[in-house]
Amino acid sequence: MNAYYAEVPQQAEVAVKTTSRLVVQMDELWSFVDGKGNKQWVWLVIDGETREIIGCHVGDHSAASAQALWDSLPRRYRQYARIYTDYWAAYACVLLSKRHFAVGKESGLTNYIERLVRQSLSFSKKLDNHIGAIWNFIHHYNQKIREKLQREQIASFSLSFT
Repeated sequence: MNAYYAEVPQQAEVAVKTTSRLVVQMDELWSFVDGKGNKQWVWLVIDGETREIIGCHVGDHSAASAQALWDSLPRRYRQYARIYTDYWAAYACVLLSKRHFAVGKESGLTNYIERLVRQSLSFSKKLDNHIGAIWNFIHHYNQKIREKLQREQIASFSLSFT
């Protein structure tokens, strides 16, 4: 597993989108690596429309990690997306205030990513394997999302000719 996880690309592959309606959800959740003394935070960004995971960072709970998450996003999202987060102060230090909206859980604008993270979080005794497992999940998950979107587009196209 060590060799396999070492080869997993640590960059999200995302479908090309227009800039007119980009909306993202950002959230973070802690996990442990090799015991409770080594808390790691999994920071994720998800496209609000397609549900693809478009950015990820594993690290501490600081503004530096929020910056690393921001840097992991494709340029188009950094330039145009409307960004929804919780009220964690690190986001306000990094994100552009005119497109950043801190919201409560009751808004529903970060709920999808919270469920996704909690259902898929992996644990490991080695940090590199932990990160590799998370990225492996991201690539598999995004592939399934793209396949679903393609099936929906084909079905929609077929219906337009009937």
